[in-house]
Amino acid sequence: MNTQNPLLSDWDAPYGLPPFATAKPAHYAPAFETAFANHRAELDAIASTNIAPTFENTIVAFDRAGWLFNRLNDLFGNLTSAETSPALQAVERELMPKIATHRSSIYMNEKLFARIDAVKSSVEANSLSHEDARLLDRIHFDFVRQGAKIPAASRAHYASNVAKLAELSTQFAQNVLKDESDWALWLESESDFAGLPQSQRDAANAAAAARGKPDGYAITLSRSSIVPFLTFSERRDLREKALTAWVSRGTHAGESDNRALAVEVLKLRAEQAKLHGYKTFADYALVDRMAKTPAAANELLMKAWVPAIAKAKQDYEALEAMRLSYGAKDAVSKCDWRFYAEKVRKARFDLDDAEVKPYFELNAMIRAMFGVANKLFGVSFEEKFGVETYHPDVRVFEVKRAEKLIGVFLSDNFARPTKQGGAWMSGYQWQTRNAGTGAVIPIIGNHNNFSKPPEGQPALLTFDDVRTLFHEFGHGLHGLLSNVTYEKLSGTNVLQDYVELPSQLYEHWALEPSVLSEYARHYQTNAPIPVSLIERIRAAATFNKAYESAQYTSSALVDLAVHSREDYDGFDLVQFEADELKRLGMPEAVTMMHRLPHFRHLFSGDSYAAGYYVYMWAEVLDADAFNAFLETGDAFDAATAKRLYDYVYSAGDSIEPAEGYRAFRGRDATVEPMLKKRGLIEA
Repeated sequence: MNTQNPLLSDWDAPYGLPPFATAKPAHYAPAFETAFANHRAELDAIASTNIAPTFENTIVAFDRAGWLFNRLNDLFGNLTSAETSPALQAVERELMPKIATHRSSIYMNEKLFARIDAVKSSVEANSLSHEDARLLDRIHFDFVRQGAKIPAASRAHYASNVAKLAELSTQFAQNVLKDESDWALWLESESDFAGLPQSQRDAANAAAAARGKPDGYAITLSRSSIVPFLTFSERRDLREKALTAWVSRGTHAGESDNRALAVEVLKLRAEQAKLHGYKTFADYALVDRMAKTPAAANELLMKAWVPAIAKAKQDYEALEAMRLSYGAKDAVSKCDWRFYAEKVRKARFDLDDAEVKPYFELNAMIRAMFGVANKLFGVSFEEKFGVETYHPDVRVFEVKRAEKLIGVFLSDNFARPTKQGGAWMSGYQWQTRNAGTGAVIPIIGNHNNFSKPPEGQPALLTFDDVRTLFHEFGHGLHGLLSNVTYEKLSGTNVLQDYVELPSQLYEHWALEPSVLSEYARHYQTNAPIPVSLIERIRAAATFNKAYESAQYTSSALVDLAVHSREDYDGFDLVQFEADELKRLGMPEAVTMMHRLPHFRHLFSGDSYAAGYYVYMWAEVLDADAFNAFLETGDAFDAATAKRLYDYVYSAGDSIEPAEGYRAFRGRDATVEPMLKKRGLIEA
């Protein structure tokens, strides 16, 4: 008990939530020092005992160790992403190398690994239950992967690399956030608003208010701000200005320049891979993924890339025709694609966001995603008010199944300058029955960056926003429904190209007619969305997918390519990107989803490094998995939903992914449903 530092006192907030109100940036460094020491002591006790190593006294004990460190680390990582400050960023720069060094020291503990290795090769290992054997395999693999078998003479250098990578990754993320939060396109004259729907005007006003100008209007580099602007603004000069700012994040000379920093990360990763005995970092990274090799990942991507480029070129002709009908002089370029695509979409499907958005009010869509979870898995959600969180926008929900509390869900939906861009799921606490104090329920957060409306007005979503909401909640359910014994195997702690299956699969129910007819109601009249509008939305579902596929697949292919090099001496990051896109035949008018200098997935950590392909790998699984429901004629078929719960959403990593998928589906997935879903082959 430490009454001076709230992070080291009992966390007595409801549900065991962190002390958001009382914990200050200055509390983190001393709290982590205590957590490091406690964790080391726990691990040393496991490693130093004279009792022969067993699964219980070594593997189970290892999974249970580090409770204080883990919950501090989860809290700190969440806040630095969702509600940071200059003071917290300074602490982050100080602590991230120390956290990385601590983690590295765990896996370099020779006595501890010797005991784990002994259990792995013991007679007992052959008689373990399926889940216990999986835990043993994963822990042993982690130790080897994190350097346990690296020669002693190289370990200090390896540990130094790990710490340096943590430092650089932190700086990379902070640089991107700085470029995003520093830039704004201020709309001042009436002509600046040409083409913008009222909802975007309102969002621009709210964004300006967040920057201290309540009477102003700002377009920001939040995706929910800039993408609608590029879609609707009639001002080509402003679209070009906004797109230039968007694609140049991380490339500005000065303190936020990520170009040299990213190259340093690539060099250190290549050294890491070589110390492990691999030719490139891509070879090293994919060993612990379903794809196994860069060649397998590349093969899948090319199956989408070739038809996507062919279809995008056809679509470009339609955009050019629309451009000519407008009498515009300049050929369709990067800043024009979304603008003219919206015009074509409206002409073909009689569909535009001004008609759609009134039916997709945020609160109604939250009820929709909860309703789907209830029908599929019997889960209920009850909002709790007056619970202290890290920001007033965050909402707290109790999650129950069969009347039993199984988790807590934090919903954080709006963009703000103190929050990194994009959308993500995270955990403050993970489900386990191995905490030493009884069962622990998960505390899971979803973080979106929707434009916040002015006070008193509803938040109206595009259908893309709705898909994002459902996607992240699919991740959230993966954490909330976890029902395993060990924290190591809990929730989303699965292979990276499997983790996107529950999230991408959940998106399918956002387009399910029965869901739309029940929850998509006009925010003013409460009239249900017309069936004809649902049909148009579904008909337009594959429109412009070739463009989106090219955006995503180019980023994934460049990621694999940049991590498949053996050295980076004299390496020019930007030139490499340009050369690789030219080699692939990237259309001139298509932008990458993420350029390398601001590619947070790759350089703000290594989870997706040489692994951005995982979204498409998982999409093969999710398209095939949803077909399992369609084949029954019922998108909520109870037997299929039970298998989905048993073998995917609740199973965590207690089952090997390919084995779990086969248990759910009865066979391996096929690629054709994914290509059809993207409109790249005939349905």
